[in-house]
Amino acid sequence: MSAPQPYQGQFDGSQHHFAVRVYFEDTDFSGVVYHARYLHFMERARSDMLARLGINQRGAHDAGNGAYAVTEMHMKFRKPAHFDDALLVTSVATAVRGASCDIHQTVSRDGETLVTAKVTAAFVSPDGRPARQPAEWVAAFRSVIETQKG
Repeated sequence: MSAPQPYQGQFDGSQHHFAVRVYFEDTDFSGVVYHARYLHFMERARSDMLARLGINQRGAHDAGNGAYAVTEMHMKFRKPAHFDDALLVTSVATAVRGASCDIHQTVSRDGETLVTAKVTAAFVSPDGRPARQPAEWVAAFRSVIETQKG
């Protein structure tokens, strides 16, 4: 028997979908998801989206090329999630530039929007300065952005 593999999200056209379950550790004393936990859910979804696009963040980091860093995030909390809820994080790349990308994310439960976020992630060199992201990464983002327009 082979070892179980971690969950992977998937693309539906230009949208990446990543399912998460709310565990007790994600909630405060009242059973409501603590606001900072949404950052964890969205980070996992963004990382998975990049992997599904063929973007090897670990390889770039290990090679000393750099890594993504969130430089801006705007969040709107609409409704709370609760212990044991099944959530869906939808991520959509909305723009790509030489050294950064913009991603819009939505956390929903049964089709109802709970939280939205607009995220800018910059590719930074090991010394923390902005750097051009690999051309194939820019092309991968452009391919899903073009899918939105088509």
